[in-house]
Amino acid sequence: MTEWEIVVGLEVHVELATNTKLFSHAPNRFGDDPNTNITPVCLGLPGSLPVLNRKAVELAMTIGIALGCEIQPSVFHRKNYFYPDMPKDYQVSQYDQPICIDGSLDLPNGTRVGIERAHLEEDAGKTTHLGGEDGRIHGASAALVDYNRAGVPLLEVVSRPDIRSAEDARVYVEELRAILIATEASEARLEEGSMRVDANVSVRPFGSNELRTRCEIKNLNSLRSLQRAISYEAERHIGLYEAGEAPRQETRHWSEDGRTHTLRSKEEANDYRYFPEPDLVLLDPDSEWIQDIVAGMPELPAEERARLVAIAGIDLEIAATVVNRGLSSLVFAAIDAGADGQRATMHAVQNLSIDGAAALDANHFAELIDMEKLGTLTATQTKQVLSEMVDTGLDPISIAQTYGFEAMESDELEMLVERAISENPEAWIKFCEGEDKVQGVFVGAVMKASKGQADGKAVNTLLRQRRG
Repeated sequence: MTEWEIVVGLEVHVELATNTKLFSHAPNRFGDDPNTNITPVCLGLPGSLPVLNRKAVELAMTIGIALGCEIQPSVFHRKNYFYPDMPKDYQVSQYDQPICIDGSLDLPNGTRVGIERAHLEEDAGKTTHLGGEDGRIHGASAALVDYNRAGVPLLEVVSRPDIRSAEDARVYVEELRAILIATEASEARLEEGSMRVDANVSVRPFGSNELRTRCEIKNLNSLRSLQRAISYEAERHIGLYEAGEAPRQETRHWSEDGRTHTLRSKEEANDYRYFPEPDLVLLDPDSEWIQDIVAGMPELPAEERARLVAIAGIDLEIAATVVNRGLSSLVFAAIDAGADGQRATMHAVQNLSIDGAAALDANHFAELIDMEKLGTLTATQTKQVLSEMVDTGLDPISIAQTYGFEAMESDELEMLVERAISENPEAWIKFCEGEDKVQGVFVGAVMKASKGQADGKAVNTLLRQRRG
């Protein structure tokens, strides 16, 4: 039986974090009332002329530099096609001379994914179909068009077909998203459409270098959908080949029914009748401009992870969680203020959101970690005080005093453990016989008796010592 290898390349459309659109002064804002952020340029009205947004160019170069790309002179083209949400009947994009070429993105597992290009283009508007299945045109009774998104600046990052699993595809998008957030080039919110993924999927026999017929899955807007869609499409291709058939090159969409469905046959470049945009000149950033961008680059996620592993003494997976969730600034600042790195990391990962982390004073967070380490607060009390710190902005000492939190004396704790054992004899027999899952019975009893002031770790230690 043939063993198959998945071959995946991703096209990620990134909405750039500019105040205005790519070629006009119309606001670039999500969630405003329909058709309020528009100008004659957005609508393609006769006589309107595009003016390139300098900030969009700088953000595009920032992303390209972060991906190790070469920044080169680039040309805008008209990509001709008709959709109701593209009032000009063409999209201004970069075709054969994109601004960024030949980069790469290293995944945490060591896999290197080549970046073929990253090019600037304008977004289309948004069409909403009413009454259709899955929000699509089939069976719809009406369509509403919102041009607020028309002209929003996008950077399309195109990978080489170097990805070999649905899991690596997900990690690639996560890593790219972390870079976008670290550089402040995009908010990269998949749920809002400011980051959208198209996946090109094919399969081939293991050991082959052949690139077989691929299908493109459009507009995947969650990591879960991305992974599921790639897995399904690969299995569909394998099924066709093993039945003596072959997939057609086409564009498909993912449905939450767990399948991909045909949208249209895959277009070729000449179908779009590309030609240079006559209203825009060559975009040729000089070396001084590029060096200014390089000089202002922040620490990238891979560098942050490595530094966090070294400073906090944690493993790479936990460091990746801290960085990907936007918690690293707080953790680094707390460590600089003297906090134990492992404890700070643990509380950040388990008990904080990115908004919660932003609300905290790093010195107060470090003070809280010290109080737990010294035994002034139990783990449970520490968690409760941390929650109050996020809500109120107060320091941990004040909050602990308000609640009357004090470290429990060891003699008192031992007494409560003994009482829990005597009150639960059957559970104790099971625990002594090696059934560790019943340990929670005793911990729960002690926590209830102490009104949450007992240290859960200390209780577990006493139980294991008592068992021998």
